[in-house]
Amino acid sequence: MNLYRIQNINCPLDHDEHYIRGRVAREIGVGPSLLADFRIERRSVDARDKRNIRIVYTVVAGLESPSRSLGAKAAALAPAAPYRFPAPARGSNVRDGHRPIIVGSGPAGLFCALALAEAGYRPIVLERGDDVEARGKAVSSFWTGGELDPESNMQFGEGGAGTFSDGKLTASGSDGSGRDRLVLEEFVAAGAPAEILYQGKPHIGTDYLVRVVAGLRAKIVRLGGTVRFRARVESLAMDGGRVSGVVLEGGERIDSGAVVLAIGHSARDTFAALAAQGVPMERKPFAIGLRVEHPQEMISRAQYGDKWDHPALGAADYKLTHRSADGRGVYSFCMCPGGYVVDASSERGMSACNGMSDFARGSPNANSAIVVAVRPDDLGGDDGPEGALAGVEFQRRWERLARESAGSDPAGGRSALPVQTLEDFVAGKASDCLGGVMPSIRGSYALADLNACLPAFVASGIKEAFPAFDKKIAGFGRPDAVLTGVETRSSSPLRILRDDGLQSSVRGLFPCGEGAGYAGGIMSAATDGIRVAEAVALSSGALLG
Repeated sequence: MNLYRIQNINCPLDHDEHYIRGRVAREIGVGPSLLADFRIERRSVDARDKRNIRIVYTVVAGLESPSRSLGAKAAALAPAAPYRFPAPARGSNVRDGHRPIIVGSGPAGLFCALALAEAGYRPIVLERGDDVEARGKAVSSFWTGGELDPESNMQFGEGGAGTFSDGKLTASGSDGSGRDRLVLEEFVAAGAPAEILYQGKPHIGTDYLVRVVAGLRAKIVRLGGTVRFRARVESLAMDGGRVSGVVLEGGERIDSGAVVLAIGHSARDTFAALAAQGVPMERKPFAIGLRVEHPQEMISRAQYGDKWDHPALGAADYKLTHRSADGRGVYSFCMCPGGYVVDASSERGMSACNGMSDFARGSPNANSAIVVAVRPDDLGGDDGPEGALAGVEFQRRWERLARESAGSDPAGGRSALPVQTLEDFVAGKASDCLGGVMPSIRGSYALADLNACLPAFVASGIKEAFPAFDKKIAGFGRPDAVLTGVETRSSSPLRILRDDGLQSSVRGLFPCGEGAGYAGGIMSAATDGIRVAEAVALSSGALLG
């Protein structure tokens, strides 16, 4: 069969597959009935002209006989080569004591484990929190007034921080290896909607992510891997500058010559334990700020005009950037159309927020973090082993103040997120009432002054950015927009150093994913997990016996 890729098929909002097939057939130069193996490769929205919004497709179609009259938008192509693990499979003969250990079961850990399991390495995944089903119950209990579980919450547990999010699967671009496509296909095989394979801005949603994560775990176990919950790693076992295993809370030791650190961006106690053992790490830039909520209808109208509620479009998103007077970047982050602001705290006596959406994005509000860049030199002190943790303490400081500003008991008790209108935030006074925008928050909230729980340069950067953002999206700066604090977990505040072979100078130790400072979202973390799996396998002759 001869395959053809046809790009830039512009369609009106009201179209069907028959219309697309006709357009594709014309570009190839045949009748629609001759098309075979027809599939959509990419779908995106072109809303530059709000009077004529178009749906734009890239389609791959096949013909049993070659076409001699390709149109301008069509190009012949060879079948895409499937991803191939670059190291030889070991079968299932990896002995106990030599099985690779993956610490953490977020996207990086799960996909690292899955790749190693596929190749016969029988990985052991150690997750400090609960399985995704039990974790969901713990999170729901916390949001309705229960106590925070420091081991299983919005940050820790199967699936990592991304499980309770919008589930965005965007990445900066493909590296040509097929890893990104593999990630999407594995998600679909585990229960994600098939449309993530072609949507220009794919997302899964929290409701689907829960079952998808469980499906990935089941496949790892089916392939010979082991997944253990409530198994927090307290320290590394090392011998002569090389890792020889891990020690769990309670003293159990598990031996291995290859340990992958996929610990997530909030594993602050693990960061400290690693620094105490001399694992090289350094500060890195990150960002903190607030969540802002607007009516989703307002955002969709601003982006799509009179067609804002057309079923082909869905809830509109946005991406905004601004450079403040002091040269810092101020930008929207983790935008959740039709979503919820959530209490994402993971340590007692501190409050942190995040955003999430279900697949349908049906909440009446849109929310996004508005964050300001934090530079390593903002943190003070030295950049030695302990100084690398300065960003962690910086985050904690503002999370404590957020807890206090909401009137919560810092020592415990019911948690609440501080909330304020934009008008009052700019005026520097605590809100005593809300306006036309009511918060869509999972968890408790209390009216407060968010200026009290932000560095001055962050507060001023956010205030400066809103008028600029209002010029791009009408109504963005409305006085009754709801702000919630504080957003401190945009990325890891440090990087655990690794070389070109993806190993630490502690040989056999493989820093991985977002927590180690090498990813920024579900897709980049998952693909980094696969890359680290490849590195583990290529080093396995020396490391795994």
